[in-house]
Amino acid sequence: MGRRHVLIGMGPGAIAAAEAIRSADAGAEIVVVGADRHGYYSRPGLAYYLAKEIPEKWLHPLSAEGLAGLDLTIVNERADGIDTKAHRVMLESGRELVYDRLLIATGSTAIPAKVPGAELDGVVKLDDLDDANDIIRRSAGAKGAVVVGGGITALEIVEGLHAHGVHVDYFMRQDRYWKNVLSETESHVVEQELGGRGVRVHNYTELAGILGRDGRVAAVATGDGKRIPCDLVAVAIGVHARIELARAAGLACGRGILVDEYLRSSDEDVYAAGDVAEPVDHGTGLRTMEVLWNSAVRKGRTAGLNMATEPVRAYETGIPLNVTRLAGLKTTIIGSVGSGGRDADLEGLQRGDSQTWSELGDAVAIEAQTHGARVRLAVGERALAGAVVMGDQSLSFPLQDLIQARADVGSIAADLKAAGASIAELVEGRWREWREQLA
Repeated sequence: MGRRHVLIGMGPGAIAAAEAIRSADAGAEIVVVGADRHGYYSRPGLAYYLAKEIPEKWLHPLSAEGLAGLDLTIVNERADGIDTKAHRVMLESGRELVYDRLLIATGSTAIPAKVPGAELDGVVKLDDLDDANDIIRRSAGAKGAVVVGGGITALEIVEGLHAHGVHVDYFMRQDRYWKNVLSETESHVVEQELGGRGVRVHNYTELAGILGRDGRVAAVATGDGKRIPCDLVAVAIGVHARIELARAAGLACGRGILVDEYLRSSDEDVYAAGDVAEPVDHGTGLRTMEVLWNSAVRKGRTAGLNMATEPVRAYETGIPLNVTRLAGLKTTIIGSVGSGGRDADLEGLQRGDSQTWSELGDAVAIEAQTHGARVRLAVGERALAGAVVMGDQSLSFPLQDLIQARADVGSIAADLKAAGASIAELVEGRWREWREQLA
């Protein structure tokens, strides 16, 4: 009989861990605990669902048959406590689950607005599928909405509301959109796209309060004294990790659950994955937080294998990668591309963020329009540190390969920096050479 594993969470970290455990131990007992009634679905896909581009059924990465093939016991309840000494998880119903190894993959949650009126009916967020459905339902009777926040989630809500015919006023406290990741040109491209659709973008604008009538949102007040009528207020100012269970259980925590290279917490039988895990980045020696789907999957796989066997596989933070859509423009963000510093529009990490995006280092930024795409490269002395590709994505795969492998691009570095350089031809040529060398 294999070990008994209890996984708290139903997101990518927990499911990837379940897959890894099952691959390593066919006889393991795996119990997945999660309160989300919709089960396992794609959080990044909510943007497309909200914008009426895909049906709800497309949000589920695994079919019912695929999930059943993992031979899991799914407990659709909220975990209420952990007793690490007794190796037990207490559920909201009063039931208890015994474990040999435990994974905490509880994800992150939106930081609420800290302004007067934040409790009014009509203040919304986008944490999960229930939130998306709530926004869709409310949009049917709404004429105007205010969205607050400077990252991906805020923009997802803006586009979703617009797709449902709601006029949107979009507040950013800074001078431009997603300032700590995008360049000035990229930010302005996004804002111009929004403006062309009728979204009113307010730079240097702070939400001072939400005004109500009969308990419902009626308007907002700005920091400079303006009053804007609206029916909905959406807040997306960042997320924080759900570490309450871990902290109450006595596990070492920072912003997330502190884990070693094997994703093991301060208790040797308790692991963490996904948004809540705070490992050390071996490149910098600093602890890092990532709120990225692909990193949650990689953490889950690593934690699951170590839980099923003995801790032997170290987690490598790797190169952050996010494929998203910004104001209708498909955008791939790879590696270190940010300008550094903390984005004043966000109180915490934004979904789709990685701290490494704000660590550009000594690389030189090159920005150009090429082959139907706007491309920005962070070029180091011998390697590409990062890239942003907006629009046509034909260059995105070669760039992912070169950046993730830290491939030597010294032979084209000087040419890339030259005025009028043909970035696409240079990158594709070096990528083909590199692939041939590997063959």
